[in-house]
Amino acid sequence: MKLDLNNRVAIVSGSTSGIGLGIARGLAKTGATVVIIGRSQSSVTNAMNSIKDGVPEAKLRSVIADLGTEEGAKVLFNQEPTADILINNLGIFNSNDFFTVPDTEWLDFYNINVLSGVRLSRHYAQHMASQGWGRIIFVSSESGVAIPSDMINYGVTKSANLAVSHGLAKRLAGTGVTVNAILPGPTFTDGLKEMLTDAMAKSGLSAREQADEFVRSARPSSIIQRAADVDEVANLAVYLASPLSSATTGAALRVDGGVVDTLAM
Repeated sequence: MKLDLNNRVAIVSGSTSGIGLGIARGLAKTGATVVIIGRSQSSVTNAMNSIKDGVPEAKLRSVIADLGTEEGAKVLFNQEPTADILINNLGIFNSNDFFTVPDTEWLDFYNINVLSGVRLSRHYAQHMASQGWGRIIFVSSESGVAIPSDMINYGVTKSANLAVSHGLAKRLAGTGVTVNAILPGPTFTDGLKEMLTDAMAKSGLSAREQADEFVRSARPSSIIQRAADVDEVANLAVYLASPLSSATTGAALRVDGGVVDTLAM
């Protein structure tokens, strides 16, 4: 199976680290021109160098913008007015008790995790539809289906990602543009390591060991009993971005290691 995305431009939000960086690297391997976006020049430069280390022939462009804001989205649209592939990956998460989370934090999560993808999809989908081909992917989470009690605000935004992606797929029916969501489980990223910093200090475990222990204790239904690697998640997104996925749209595809204990979805 050959995934060929030469002559396609891919926008990946939140592409300077974690799953977004992994997806950007995977798309670069297929020949796509990948737009790396971050809030600082240093983070974007580091991400591009990281991709080039593994994919020397990578075709990369960069934009410095905060896509959690309307102003940042306009910066991106001015520099990259059209795209063939859109990966709505930008997101934040933390672990907090419901009763301590103020309105301002709820709004931050909504603006970054939900509205960023809405804005970008609203802009880029119209060109995709006019050319008769396009791919839009929302990076949701298993937490959008099985809401964790200590990450309720995050889970709500990930549920919203699923609703937007499914509805938009219907809106774009017959245009040649597919819209899907992927649902990663706990993934071994810098963000997860940061969340587990205190636990590592107490346990003396390595970051990898602590991440796997987190899965076993906080997500005991996991079948793989470990955190996924970034590339394991990215591989699904790259397939969905390819021409080979043309019959898959309106779907919510799990790459959660079996955390969600159900036959469907």
